Amino acid sequence: MAKKRKQQKQSDQAMLPVMRPNAAGIDIGATETFVAVPADRDPEYVRSFPTFTQDLYALADWLEQCGIETVAMESTGVYWIPLFQILEERGFAVYLVNARHVKNVPGRRTDVSDCQWLQFLHSVGILKASYRPAQEVCAVRSLLRHRESLVQMAATHVHHMQKALDQMNLQLHHVISDITGLTGMAIIDAILADERDPQVLAQLRHTRIKASAEVIAKSLVGDYRPEHIFTLRQSVNAYRSYQVMIADCDREIHQWLKDFEAASKSPTPDDQGEASNHPASVSETAVKTAPSKQSDQGLGAQLKRVFGVDLTKVPGIHVGIAQTLFGEIGPDFNKFKSASAFASWMALCPDNEISGGKVLWTGTRKVKSRAAKALRLAAQSLAHSKSALGDFYRRMRAKLGAPKAITAAAHKLARIIYHLITTRQRFDESRFAAAQVRYQKRLVTKLHAKARALGFQLVPLDQAEVVS
Repeated sequence: MAKKRKQQKQSDQAMLPVMRPNAAGIDIGATETFVAVPADRDPEYVRSFPTFTQDLYALADWLEQCGIETVAMESTGVYWIPLFQILEERGFAVYLVNARHVKNVPGRRTDVSDCQWLQFLHSVGILKASYRPAQEVCAVRSLLRHRESLVQMAATHVHHMQKALDQMNLQLHHVISDITGLTGMAIIDAILADERDPQVLAQLRHTRIKASAEVIAKSLVGDYRPEHIFTLRQSVNAYRSYQVMIADCDREIHQWLKDFEAASKSPTPDDQGEASNHPASVSETAVKTAPSKQSDQGLGAQLKRVFGVDLTKVPGIHVGIAQTLFGEIGPDFNKFKSASAFASWMALCPDNEISGGKVLWTGTRKVKSRAAKALRLAAQSLAHSKSALGDFYRRMRAKLGAPKAITAAAHKLARIIYHLITTRQRFDESRFAAAQVRYQKRLVTKLHAKARALGFQLVPLDQAEVVS
């Protein structure tokens, strides 16, 4: 009976049309990789290869001998990256597929059956490749993600600094907003240099600090113990070492961005009269008083050049958001057929499930997309924006609640960014004026209706003054 079912399954698979006859499937592992090719290409059509570099080259040679043109593999951790790059350099069409899309059928419990299943699905055209930008963009993306991890580790040492201050009952980090600023680091350096007089330490206060010198001096009266001073010293040294690495990473990112050609040879409308506002690089206009601000300006100029438009003109989009979009997507958004497809790729639009004419579920898909996360952060920052997008976010928040309002605003930002990059047009907020006027008219109509229902009549302010 089991043999008959197996034969029936094989006959069902054989009945499906083969769209890619020269397809292979690869199951990626940490120490061993299993590859399956069509059964008529080699007597041993399923082979295993170690993950050493020379073995990966031998894998590519075997695929060429078998006449393979396209390959499908799962995105398993980071183990797929070396093999993906080798196969891409050899000219294979490599499909990097989502593991969730191929795990829905039970019964495949071994690596051999996994690679055969991938080969079959890929040959009949079922698998869909994940989006992966060009190799140059992937290099910048690796640097940006590494920089993100450096920032997180530096923040950990800031927490260690605050813990050491708490253990000595020094309330400095509760008096000033940032202990890593000019005032905070100056006072901490003086403490590490054996200065204990609160009045002397308070004199290091910067003029822009809102807290008075008396309050700062009061917060610096504590129990200075040598073990906590030691941990504070090590935390400060670690924090500064990470700041040096972040600066080195920024310079490397700038260097990679310089190698990208401009998205448009002709100057965009943003370029007219604004070329002097953004330096080409940090080194050309280094300002000792505000290096981070100058770094953002230099990075903003590079991103403006490669995108062909200044995305920071859009409310909520700053340099950090723009560089995240570049690292995750690249400068070419034409790979998405429309703004709707771009928003759907980031799961910023509803994904309804309907069966038998009945809606089973409605909502947004859960995806791990750094680009979508960046746009959600940008949407959340619109809460206090006086722009039309800020009004839209507040209106959606009052109607739907904060989580859905963030998604709706992020979806609108995604469509705007797609339009700006694909058309190379400058962001013009006046286009939202007509929508604002229509919304205000609807609001006035609703207010008049509510007033009539309660037995009142609304009168414009200018008319009310004339009557009085």
